[in-house]
Amino acid sequence: MPTERLTFKIATEANEFAQIHRLNYRTFVEEIPQHPPNKDKILVDRFHEENSYCICLDGHRLAGMVAMRARRPFSLDGKVQDLDHHLPPGTVPCEMRLLAVEPAYRRPGVYARLIRFAAEEGIRRGYNLAVASGTVRQTRLYGRMGFTPFASSVGTQEASFQPMYLTLEKALKLFDRLGLPCPPPPAPVSFMPGPVEIDAGVRDSFATRPVSHRSGPVLGMVAEIEERLCKLTGARNVSLLLGSGTLGNDAVAAQLRLLPGRGLVLSNGEFGQRLVDHAARMGLAFEAVDAGWGNPLDLADLEGLLAREEEIAWIWSVHCETSTGMLNELAGLKALCQRHGVRLCLDCTSSLGTVPLDLRGVYLASSVSGKGLASLAGIALVFANHEILPERNIPRYLDLGTYRQQQGIPFTHSSNLLSPLCQALRLLNCEERFAAIRCYHTWIRRTLEDAGLTVIAPPEQAAPAVLSVALPPTLSSLSLGEMLEREGYLLSFRSGYLLERNIIQICLMGELCPEQCSAMLQAFQEAISQRCTG
Repeated sequence: MPTERLTFKIATEANEFAQIHRLNYRTFVEEIPQHPPNKDKILVDRFHEENSYCICLDGHRLAGMVAMRARRPFSLDGKVQDLDHHLPPGTVPCEMRLLAVEPAYRRPGVYARLIRFAAEEGIRRGYNLAVASGTVRQTRLYGRMGFTPFASSVGTQEASFQPMYLTLEKALKLFDRLGLPCPPPPAPVSFMPGPVEIDAGVRDSFATRPVSHRSGPVLGMVAEIEERLCKLTGARNVSLLLGSGTLGNDAVAAQLRLLPGRGLVLSNGEFGQRLVDHAARMGLAFEAVDAGWGNPLDLADLEGLLAREEEIAWIWSVHCETSTGMLNELAGLKALCQRHGVRLCLDCTSSLGTVPLDLRGVYLASSVSGKGLASLAGIALVFANHEILPERNIPRYLDLGTYRQQQGIPFTHSSNLLSPLCQALRLLNCEERFAAIRCYHTWIRRTLEDAGLTVIAPPEQAAPAVLSVALPPTLSSLSLGEMLEREGYLLSFRSGYLLERNIIQICLMGELCPEQCSAMLQAFQEAISQRCTG
């Protein structure tokens, strides 16, 4: 039987899964009596929904398979006490299970090519070790493939299995010896909200020698970053905190706690709900106004609310609601707050660097160094248009007044994160960047809608850098996202709120080019055509 005619792929089709369940039964019920028989002669693995099946096909006929999964606990966690103690330190493991090959195809080359394909998938996903439990009947086979046994055998006398692992190093040596070297995985392209694609010069600046945060060069770099950010937004000042956007929002909440009166926290998606949580955890006096997932904020209702409740002193809202791709109306919010003498605070995490952002008249606004600024994550930004004094009733790390009092660096900072941000701001050409993002958005949106898919935010209210695609029940966002990952395109789909709603996101926040967008769209359409059923 020539192996050249065999093909290897990840199972995606209904008929492939049906053959997998039948081969699973024949192997682990009839041949190795691990499970009880049934009249249907079908065995669906208990981890089926979490498995990725690497399969070998002869035409449309299933010749062999091995399942891969990375979610703990592994099946071996329940059979081997303190499993990690047996594994080499510093590894990122996945689990290989259900290695099965039809008798007519049981040749060393078939096993080797199947394991090689699975290894390529593991490399693409960032794993460097595979744990397995192989039948003791095939101990010699597993040994020739480089597996290392550990612990005692598990299972029953009739179905005994040996725990073992395969390191990436041993797998690569095996494939080289057999003339089946694994090609290096291509560099993936990020269409995620973070980490984003960044310029090579920005990336290289991260690797420079660390410099003391008290040194002149770092103080000069902070001053340049602040000047460029204020020029970009129109804000009077900005503070740079070593942390994520969540830290920035906590710092905003700490300042709001100093104000008299009550506030409104507006929500029309996941990140608006997170602002509600920030406010509640800080003990703020506020009312949550929920417009509903994916709905625009109702400024007329807010107008009436402010007219009725004069004690409202501030409003806190997300500008770009990343979860839905909705861009909330900033000009309308600013005018509304000005008419009623109310302070406006904004979460601009996904809008800074992707759309024109005028923060003049905004009391406080938060953002980040990554995402739209196309730098590395790790620095929270808090903009203000008023003088902020130190306040002893605020925890030190959240006290924006302390940052303003001490040249922007009251505590340890990272020159290795400041340098890429400074370089990214130097490279930022707002007019070209905003135009390119709008162009890509229109192009991608049209392609998706022509394919019958729904982008949640309507065009007139959409954030150009975020397309949240609500998939029909016949398409699984998890399956589609994983297929695109294997093609080298990273989309956002693994967050709990996206999985719950079967949403996949295409984000345009990084340094992307038309060729990358075109190739991603082609891969997206091809994946859809394969009907990624969950």
